[in-house]
Amino acid sequence: MPSRNSSPKKNEPRRAATVERLQSTGDQARSRGAPGTFLKGVSRIAKKLMLAYQLGWRADDSRWKAVCAARQTGKDFTHMDEAVCLANVIDKTDVLVAAPSERQSLETLQKAKEWTEAYEMEIADIQEDRDAPGALIKSSIITYPNGSRIIAVPGRPDTVRGFCAHLFATEFAFFDDPAATWKAVLPSVTNPLKGLKCVRLYSTPNGKSGQGQKFYEIIDQNLLNPVPGRKQRWSCHLTTIFDAVKQGLKIDIEEIREAMDDEEGFAQEFNCEFLDGSNVLLPYDLIALAESAEATEFCEPSRWTSRASSPIYLGIDFGRSNDPTVCWAVESIGGIFWTREVLVLKGMSSPQQQEILSARIRQATRVCFDYTGPGIGLGDYLVRPEAGHGEFDPAKHKLGKIELCTFTLGFKREIFPKLRRAFEGPTKLRIPVSVAVREDLHAMAQIVRNGEYNYAAPRTAEGHSDRCTALALAVRAAGSEAPFHFQSIKNFTRGGTKEDRFNRRVIA
Repeated sequence: MPSRNSSPKKNEPRRAATVERLQSTGDQARSRGAPGTFLKGVSRIAKKLMLAYQLGWRADDSRWKAVCAARQTGKDFTHMDEAVCLANVIDKTDVLVAAPSERQSLETLQKAKEWTEAYEMEIADIQEDRDAPGALIKSSIITYPNGSRIIAVPGRPDTVRGFCAHLFATEFAFFDDPAATWKAVLPSVTNPLKGLKCVRLYSTPNGKSGQGQKFYEIIDQNLLNPVPGRKQRWSCHLTTIFDAVKQGLKIDIEEIREAMDDEEGFAQEFNCEFLDGSNVLLPYDLIALAESAEATEFCEPSRWTSRASSPIYLGIDFGRSNDPTVCWAVESIGGIFWTREVLVLKGMSSPQQQEILSARIRQATRVCFDYTGPGIGLGDYLVRPEAGHGEFDPAKHKLGKIELCTFTLGFKREIFPKLRRAFEGPTKLRIPVSVAVREDLHAMAQIVRNGEYNYAAPRTAEGHSDRCTALALAVRAAGSEAPFHFQSIKNFTRGGTKEDRFNRRVIA
């Protein structure tokens, strides 16, 4: 991306004024420019913009700092102020921003850009590093005129290794493997030859085991149940949604609780209680095994007007208002299931969706349809005899093409482990190289609560892993195809009665 600042020297007086403003009225930097230093104090602008609890996090200048806070309390907003100040007050310093996913790392970097604008600072350059268009991002970098950089990366061992930088890890408990990532980055932040660096781990709880274990141990051993005699002492903060509201956050807690309709989920994500555990269903490395440039996310509508030469299987996750409908189509060729389309329908009425989906269903060999909530009505309509598709339910001797799938806990425990196995090598799946697809698949997690496990994903503006659910249904559809064979009833003989002879059955 081209530079946003044509002349660093020209802007030096402006930058000097900004630094002076940051350092004024007791907001001092420790030995500006000296290696291994970091900021002390909060700027006047930040004091005006932050709530009381955010100022408490921000004013803590401890080297090792962990913030356990509820969702939507401004964790990135607060910490990116410190990141931007570090980069602009201390020359030629790097700040590494790591997040669980590509989407989150870029969103966090956007907060840094907003603080840069608030301080009227200049940006010398913005760069994005990918191996190929649509591939997983390696890094996105803001470079300032003084040579400092803010580097955003997905939080994985291979992306954080090798950086000697101040570390800001957002939603640390949701990294693919926080313990391995921590081992990879720790030597870089503790190397005395390049100066000591500050570490900021901030996250919503994600259980006591699995992904969330490392973050839980830090909070537990330094705040909840302090362990005496530790050489590494973390300064820990815990802010529930109730704490945030008392200190100025304007939200309706009961409205959130009612909308969530999950007391245990609310307890963890908003009241900062550590439940049992959580693990991502499809890590990036596993998704990469199935990515192929020959798999397609979009296709021409004409594809669905002529009969396919190979079997087509569909998984349809139905949505009406809050979430989109996703229809994932795979084609079976030589034992490999190639993605041919990931159709996303948003803001459409059920009749409109029915018309679009019916063209695809007609060409499919088998379809698994989300028969839950709003999907019940359309599902009933699609399996009517006059629709010509028929229902697939061998237990009821129905041998059409559409299986109506109700998303019970047991059903989710069946389809999502099978989806993961489909990705494991040697994978028989091929999916498109797409940021939207990759991020959607990566968001689905196995959540353990009170010894019971479930599968869920955080709800975003794009939905809640609707593509992942549609693909799980497509994999089920592809696996439900079974050969037909004839079998006689027990004791059937050529010389039996008419009733005996008639009683031959087709067994699926």
